[in-house]
Amino acid sequence: MTHPVPASPCRAQDASCPAIAPSGGRHRQPGKAGSGVSARSGAALIALAPLFAHAVPDDAPFARVQTVRPAALEGNWTSMRMPDGGRTAFTSINYLMALNDDWGFGPGAYGAAKGNYGGIFTVGFTGQRRWRLTSSTHLAASLYVGAGGGLSSQQLRFGGGLMLRPELSLRTEVGAWYTGVGVSQIRFPSGNVKSGVGLSFVFGRAMGFPSFSPDDAGRPGRATQRTGLGFDEITLTGGLEKPRGASRDRGGNPLNRRIGKAGAELRQYIAEGSWWGIEASGAAKGGADGYMEILGQIGQDWALFGTPRLRAGGQLAAGLGGGGSLDTGNGLLLRAGPTVRWITPWGPSLRLDGGYTYAPNGAYSAPYVRAVLAMPLDRTPALLGQDAPGVVRVQQLGASVMHLPRVRFKDGRVEAVSHLAVSMSREFSARWYGAAQAGSAAAGSAGAYSFGLFGLGVQSDPLWGSMRVGGEWLVGAAGGGGVKVGGGAVTQAELWAQWSLSERLRLRAGVGEFRTLRGSSQSTPLTHLSVSYAFGALQR
Repeated sequence: MTHPVPASPCRAQDASCPAIAPSGGRHRQPGKAGSGVSARSGAALIALAPLFAHAVPDDAPFARVQTVRPAALEGNWTSMRMPDGGRTAFTSINYLMALNDDWGFGPGAYGAAKGNYGGIFTVGFTGQRRWRLTSSTHLAASLYVGAGGGLSSQQLRFGGGLMLRPELSLRTEVGAWYTGVGVSQIRFPSGNVKSGVGLSFVFGRAMGFPSFSPDDAGRPGRATQRTGLGFDEITLTGGLEKPRGASRDRGGNPLNRRIGKAGAELRQYIAEGSWWGIEASGAAKGGADGYMEILGQIGQDWALFGTPRLRAGGQLAAGLGGGGSLDTGNGLLLRAGPTVRWITPWGPSLRLDGGYTYAPNGAYSAPYVRAVLAMPLDRTPALLGQDAPGVVRVQQLGASVMHLPRVRFKDGRVEAVSHLAVSMSREFSARWYGAAQAGSAAAGSAGAYSFGLFGLGVQSDPLWGSMRVGGEWLVGAAGGGGVKVGGGAVTQAELWAQWSLSERLRLRAGVGEFRTLRGSSQSTPLTHLSVSYAFGALQR
């Protein structure tokens, strides 16, 4: 059965693949039945070319894009009545990638965006089945499985944190964009938060997911477009906010303490000095553990003193934030301020941001300053059709389940808690890689507990067959759900073993320890099981 987005992957070197072969008529677009990329894009891929003279012999071939999987960036809006009588609406962002002609799967996040419920967040995964009805319409059945919560009380209970959201929707496509209407339900099975079956609204954009084989890791490669997730930089952020005098917590008390935050960004440059991106951070200091924010941003900077490496400009951001008892009202956050960026000769960039954060429907506003370390991932070729070279590095995007048997709570309890998380990793070399995790409690009694971690890892070469072993150390922010985490700064260390189930599918098991970064208010062993999708992307 033909399928819009997602649809089956195609091998870029196969001239018979619909993703690159001439259609003989109307061009096929991502998001529509039998989707793919145009013949021009496929023909521009380089089959063989000389390698860099200093790296390998001149006659060695460049690696080239192996598959172009259809993908989609999708959001929805779902209104519901809460158990305490108030009304709210959940909005989401989901990234879906084709598994075959009919099914797609990918990570997503939901947050409250209406009523006085700012700070309710979940992180998880969406599976989706689509059916083609006409040339411009399709039917989709989706199931989101996530974990999180927020703002718990006697009237509002999220239980262990597990969230389910089934949806059936009818979509209409206009080019690469689509909108739709459907019916859905939100429920936290172990709590009392549950909506009736009601209307939901869908909006999305189809796109491609070009990637190299993971077996090409370390080889020079060429591509005429961005590869993998399509971002140019990943950044680590750390900073401080000083709430203004009118800021209050949800109990009405003034906020007179600085709040430290740690987080990460993904950024894509659309022209020289112009970008858009996604940023997420959490409280790591200042007694606001459990606070979390996710924002979209746009910005522009310009070269200073005639050098393109030193730049200054500004950026705007909007999104959702709350938790940690901060009164952000319905969760809407606005942010604006200047930024200074130095692009080092070695590749990474250093940045200093400042500005102002404002919750227009709450009682929170604060100037902020933060330091940023940006690591390059990819860049789009400067000229149309230019096949800019780079080195293939393996990235992994996966689903993780972690079990922590001895979690300490603020009321003195010690209980077992299980987490559901989205995990990402990117190789910097054959040995070293960067890693990030974002997730929430899904089982136990820590509903509304969430965390975000990032750090470095080291791995072996394949040992027995495809098995690898390694270790990683992550730091970040966590809080909520009554879990004792001090100011919110936490760390996690792990030793792991990984097996290749197929060319791109990985299974990993690990053991380690999770603890607060300062002091010993929280320390527990952990076991970790994850399944991830591995793909090659260019580092240029």
